[in-house]
Formats: sequence, structure tokens, C-alpha cells
Amino acid sequence: QVQLVESGGGLVQAGGSLRLSCAASGRTFSSYAMGWFRQAPGKERAFVAGISWSGGSTYYAGSVKGRFTISRDNAKNTVYLQMNSLKPEDTAVYYCAATYGTGWSINGMDYWGKGTLVTVSA
Repeated sequence: QVQLVESGGGLVQAGGSLRLSCAASGRTFSSYAMGWFRQAPGKERAFVAGISWSGGSTYYAGSVKGRFTISRDNAKNTVYLQMNSLKPEDTAVYYCAATYGTGWSINGMDYWGKGTLVTVSA
């Protein structure tokens, strides 16, 4: 069992930055690939970024590539999402998720956090 708790959300102006953190419980954190997803008001949850169990491979949605960076610290059981050059359309609840599998489909994720709200003002 893995429990995930996100933090770091808040209100920021367009062009600003935020860093989200996701702290995981359990001894097997390093066995999971980790992902960040987001859900904007009235929209479906969507993949944002993912990182392999070792941190050696990262994946991004096209809309955030070049602006967001995912990283992890297995010694701290934590995954991060550094978000730069934020835009109003980045406003959403951001969720972290863990998977034993491959791929980044929502149905394929094994564990989810409860989310943290990011609001980007124009």
C-alpha cells in the first residue's frame, strides 16, 4: 500500500513558478514509476509528467514540455514537479500517482493522492 500526499499548490501570477511535492509512504516507493496529472474545472483528468522508478527517464505532455520538470528523490520518498512560466490555462487540481506498470493512462495508475490546487492568475 502506498499513500501519496501532495503539497505546494497555491495562487501565482502568470509567468511565475511553483514547485509541487508528493510525499509517499511505504518502503517500496523506489519500485514505482510516478506521475503528475491535472484536472481543470469542467475537464477530464489529464497526464502532465511522468518519471521512471530510477529517475532515468522522464515524460511530458506537449503542453508543459520545456516549462515543467519532474524529478524524484527516492531517499526522501518524494517526487517533485517544478513548474515555470505558468499560464492561466495551467490552473487545475494537480494529482500525483504511482504505478507498477508502464504507460501513463489514468486507469493504469495504482495509487493516487488527493490533489493540490494550482491557480494561475492572468
